[in-house]
Amino acid sequence: MDARTIEKGRDAGQTEAAAEHAASAVRRADRDVGRIRWLRGQVVRLSKRLPLRRRFSRGLAHGLMSAFAAVAAYVPTQVFGLREGFWAAITAVAVAQTEFGATRSTARDQFTGAAIGGLVGLSAFLGLGPSLWAYAAAVVLATLACWLVNVASACRLAGITATIILLVPHVGPVERMAASRVVEVGWGVCVAITTVWIVTRVNRRLAPEKPA
Repeated sequence: MDARTIEKGRDAGQTEAAAEHAASAVRRADRDVGRIRWLRGQVVRLSKRLPLRRRFSRGLAHGLMSAFAAVAAYVPTQVFGLREGFWAAITAVAVAQTEFGATRSTARDQFTGAAIGGLVGLSAFLGLGPSLWAYAAAVVLATLACWLVNVASACRLAGITATIILLVPHVGPVERMAASRVVEVGWGVCVAITTVWIVTRVNRRLAPEKPA
């Protein structure tokens, strides 16, 4: 057996090993996704079993926190003359969760989706014009981009942002509209994260310490 045959066999073995490793990683990722979904389902079921008084207090606290974040995000947009500052308020309401970890995850999805959708929508508008085909291509490309950067959960907002840029009538340059959308969403995200972080810290300070 010559050296060339040995080298080919070695390369084939390395390729098979790499393919098996990749398949194993995919299987582990699928198992992790399944476990996360199961845990989320368990959390939802447990939350539905809370007593009425507990649900009322948690719901009221969540509502007050969301309202504060929305108002805090909306008011500065009016001061700076942004015409559609309500998107900052919408983002703040969407991002604000009762848990800081969930808020960070949602914030990442909101901002990433807005940024990708804005960039893809603007590119489609400038390259293909305001047509239905351009819109369809923008939604496909925005969704694909979210998957490629491993943030598939941001697909919905990316598609929505592209829809706003390409289908919603607007006054002024489309570049300004796309930039405003990303800025408004980013501001709403920052306000929501800050609000939830402050509330979380205050709750930890006020919570009674457990005996050792």
